[in-house]
Amino acid sequence: MSDTMLSVENLSAWYGAARILYDLNFNVGRGEVVALMGRNGAGKSTTMKTIMGLIAERQGAVKFNGHDISRLKPFEIARLGLGFTPEDRRIFVDLTVTENLDIGRQAPRSFPDGTPAPSWTPEKLFKLFPNLGEMPDRLGNRMSGGEQQMLTVARTLMGNPLLVLLDEPSEGVAPLIVEQMANTIIELKKEGLSILLSEQNIHFARLVSDRVYVLEKGQIHWQGSMMDLAGNLEVQRAYLTV
Repeated sequence: MSDTMLSVENLSAWYGAARILYDLNFNVGRGEVVALMGRNGAGKSTTMKTIMGLIAERQGAVKFNGHDISRLKPFEIARLGLGFTPEDRRIFVDLTVTENLDIGRQAPRSFPDGTPAPSWTPEKLFKLFPNLGEMPDRLGNRMSGGEQQMLTVARTLMGNPLLVLLDEPSEGVAPLIVEQMANTIIELKKEGLSILLSEQNIHFARLVSDRVYVLEKGQIHWQGSMMDLAGNLEVQRAYLTV
């Protein structure tokens, strides 16, 4: 396996008295795309928020790029090079595309072995997302849902992350945008970026993922290669179909 960029050990989380995650264990290697799959409410988004330090009541260890981030604040985690694109996008609707990108800007980074990590500029991102390149001065509230989704990913990349948590990138956007998003993830992987993807659309996950962890009620019920999951209709029926 490639160098481990993210490792999660016995991760549990609560919303008040309600326990949502139960002792999750998984990892993401350098340059690898790993999917967290499961139905709505399985705990995928909560897992990502917990990794990012956004859920206060949590237990377990999270290590990123050699750092223990289990008790860090979200902004401290982001500064270490862990990017997060939330499901609800969270762009600044009263700012332009260019201004949204500027807000995400961080300094270039290197991997632990000294190799420079992918470095992003608005110009490079406009090649990756041609739609955004056609509307640099458009306000966020004048964009479609799919365009906002692209802007969220682009803004995260402006932080020059080593690993990106992508929460439900194919949710609620047009098929053409889903296809563009898949192509984008494939390009990011070629650049050496690691991605943890939260997804319930197996067709989308198949296009981009190397390995899969399947969640149900906050627990991992299955793990393996994407190829194995694609051929396992029993697991798909049990945990992915509505």
